[in-house]
Formats: sequence, C-alpha cells, structure tokens
Amino acid sequence: MAYSSGFNPHPRISYAGAAPTGSASEAEYLEIALAQVVDPADVHAALDEALPDGLDVLDVVVSGGGSLSDRLEASRWQIVLTDVPLADAEAAVEAFRVQEEVTVERMTKKGLRTFNCRAAVVALAAGAAEQGSMLDVVIRQGTPSVRPDDVLAGLKAAGGLQVGAPPLQRRLAQGPWDEATGHVGDPLIDDRG
Repeated sequence: MAYSSGFNPHPRISYAGAAPTGSASEAEYLEIALAQVVDPADVHAALDEALPDGLDVLDVVVSGGGSLSDRLEASRWQIVLTDVPLADAEAAVEAFRVQEEVTVERMTKKGLRTFNCRAAVVALAAGAAEQGSMLDVVIRQGTPSVRPDDVLAGLKAAGGLQVGAPPLQRRLAQGPWDEATGHVGDPLIDDRG
C-alpha cells in the first residue's frame, strides 16, 4: 500500500459512499493506492486473508482513472419495517411521492440541519415482507447526503408513517443511475474491460 508523504504519513485509502452506521451493505467500494504494480488477484487474496469472516472482497480491479466517488450517483436500499402493515407503508409512500418537498431534520457535527429529503429520492415503492412491510428506495447521492433514516423521517412527515421496531436497512447497490431504466449500475464496469 502506498502512503502519503510528509511529517505524518498515512495509508492512501479512500472509502467512497460508505453506508451509515447500523446499516448492512452489499455494495461498498474503496480505493487503495499501491506503491507498485500488483496483480489484482494477489491484492484480492491478501485482503481476504486480512479481513474478518463476514467481510468479503468480491472484486478487485485496476482503476482506469477518474474518481470512484463521481461514479456513485445513487444507492438502492431495502428497508424492512417489521411492525408496519403494508397498507400503512403504501399510504405513506404515496403521500411522500406526490410531494415536491419533504423537509426533515438531522443532528450533525455542526448542529441541527434541516433539508429537503424528497429531492434525493428517485424511486420509492412499498411491498410485503415476511413480517410487516418492505421499502425499495433509490436515493441520489449528493449534498446534503440523504440516508435511509432521513427517508423514514420524510415518510413520517409526509404520510404519518409510524415505525416502532428498528428498521433493517440494507444497501443492495450503488453506482451510476440510469433514469431511463430505473437501474443503479456497476461503477466499475469500465475498469473491468
């Protein structure tokens, strides 16, 4: 691994679009700068050996250039609401979707921040889960960063959604957003060539 220069060198590693604390994810990406050219399969094996069980490296590719974070335009999330009946979830989703703006608040390092979470939500649907209901949501990544819990706060503000049990939030994908197909693509597709 390459290290920065200067008085206090640190590893040159960058996490792009990291999931919020408490969320599961199947689509985390990071960039590692290397001090020399190494076969991606060797990097994959070394990372797998160093990481604990349950953290699996799926793929290692050589970057074709450009910023990985610029390729991560949207994230697709699955949010399971174990104590919310499907009819309640569907009604809240419909109330949210018809709004042009849904204002929510979140405490940040700089204090309480108010922002429109509706603008970042490009797709939202409710469906049945084994217990309760499930939301399928696509969130456009940008500033301010909108997280799944912000969407839940927006569903409460716009449609009165009441969530008691902690929701199970899992990111299924992140990458370029294709509005025509409604698909979150593979951000590494050009590097796999």
